[in-house]
Amino acid sequence: MNNQLPPRHRQRRRTFSRIRTIVLSAIIVLLLGVGASAAYVYYQAKGTLSGSYSAVNNSNKTAITKNKPISVLLMGTDTGALGRTFKGRTDTMIVVTINPKTKKTTMVSIPRDTVAKIYSSSGQSQGVQKINAAYTIGGAGGAIKTVEKLTNVPINYYVTMNMGGLEKVVNAIGGITVKADFSWTDSATHSSFTKGTHHVNGKRALAFARMRNEDPQGDYGRQKRQQQVITAIIKKVMATKSVSTYHKLLSLVSSNMKTDLSFNNMLELAKDDRQAGQKVKKTTLQGTGAYIEESSYQVPSTKELNRVSKMLRASLGLSAKTVSNYNTKENKLNVAAGFDFSNGNNPTYTLYDASGNASTSDDTTTTAAGSTTTGGTTDTTGGATGGTTGGGYGGGATQGGY
Repeated sequence: MNNQLPPRHRQRRRTFSRIRTIVLSAIIVLLLGVGASAAYVYYQAKGTLSGSYSAVNNSNKTAITKNKPISVLLMGTDTGALGRTFKGRTDTMIVVTINPKTKKTTMVSIPRDTVAKIYSSSGQSQGVQKINAAYTIGGAGGAIKTVEKLTNVPINYYVTMNMGGLEKVVNAIGGITVKADFSWTDSATHSSFTKGTHHVNGKRALAFARMRNEDPQGDYGRQKRQQQVITAIIKKVMATKSVSTYHKLLSLVSSNMKTDLSFNNMLELAKDDRQAGQKVKKTTLQGTGAYIEESSYQVPSTKELNRVSKMLRASLGLSAKTVSNYNTKENKLNVAAGFDFSNGNNPTYTLYDASGNASTSDDTTTTAAGSTTTGGTTDTTGGATGGTTGGGYGGGATQGGY
């Protein structure tokens, strides 16, 4: 398939490398699920939730008012469990738009290995890396700016969740129903699913969401199952009338979440946007598997970037605008040099400098410990495991770009 790399270069993932995606569903419950009748539950939880508030430099932050669509960048970090206490990378990034007028929610997953120009929260270039490094280098503000530049879509708010809590969230709502498109036994957890519908508890939901190696679509197939679990949790919570369930969910996510949504923001969203959760459109930014130096990446075509941008902008009530950024410029040069997005047999994808020459500088690299080196100085911020060229779990860096 054109979005999969040869087996010898598929990176090994740790057992729980993706479970933080599903924990994000708990915050979607906060955004969509409770409704004004349960507002007093929020009031009781105000003290706890206020500790999750963390402001960032975001020029596109907007007031939340009735019938106004908003965008939220959901990020899952690889910390908070398994003894991990470092800052981590966001191996899960999902752009969510909520439109109360159309009563629709849109979810677009951005693969962790997507090649992207990384930006600080103020818009300064930090070099070219896998997009999951944006949070490590620039925090939530930098991740927001990076996604905005990649998609040409304004991001109004962010939410980060760490990897703990899936089993508790699913168990708190009495389990969920999922559908397996094929039968498999996970070589990592030895969990088995037969083709068809299953009602699963938290442990089984985690197993359903995390399997990758046995999926013919690899990580893209896993993203689809993760989105399925998120949607199932949303529907289950919205169908319940139990105030105690809402309260329990709020308690579960409070210690695992950071967001620039204030308590009052959440109240407004809960009052106005409940129906938007009934219709959820899900997609993924598709990439073509390629190598940049010795590192494996997912490279989205210009056509794909415009498809996703158009979809997200439309869901926010914005007119379509042709994407013109670092990725589209690099795509144009690579296609001219013979790179073919229609197949997965490309040996390399070349990064060029502003003059159109192959880049050979190391303006910015991320080390295995997550340190960022720029111009000979090192800023250690903590990070995931994985080498400078992306050979390990955390992914890695390539040239600095322009």
